[in-house]
Amino acid sequence: QVQLVESGGGLVQAGGSLRLSCAASGRTFSRHVMGWFRQAPGKEREFVAAINWSGGITYYTDSVKGRFTISRDRAKNTVYLQMNSLKAEDTAVYYCAADPSIVSMRDYGTVDYWGQGTQVTVSS
Repeated sequence: QVQLVESGGGLVQAGGSLRLSCAASGRTFSRHVMGWFRQAPGKEREFVAAINWSGGITYYTDSVKGRFTISRDRAKNTVYLQMNSLKAEDTAVYYCAADPSIVSMRDYGTVDYWGQGTQVTVSS
C-alpha cells in the first residue's frame, strides 16, 4: 500500500519556523516529482512547492519564495518543507503529493498520490 505520511505541523507564532516532513512508503518515488500543497479554511487547495526527482530543480508559488525551502532525501524516500518567517496567512492544512509530472502537479493540481495532511497554524 502506497502511503505519504506528513509530520511536523503545529502551532507557531508569526515570524517563527516549522519543518514539515513527508515519508513515502509502499513504493519508491525516486523518479517522481514531490511537492506540497495547502488548503486554508474556505479556500481551494493551492500549490506551494515542488522538487524534481533529482532534487536539482525546485518550484515555488510566489507567496512563499524566499521563505520556504523544499528538499528531498531520495535514500529515505522523504521530502521536507522548511518554512521560515511564517505569516498568519500561511495557516492551512499542508498536503504532501507525488506525481511523475511537474506540469500536472503545479499547473493542474492533479497528482497520483496525496498524503493525509498536517495542520499548520500561525498565530499573529
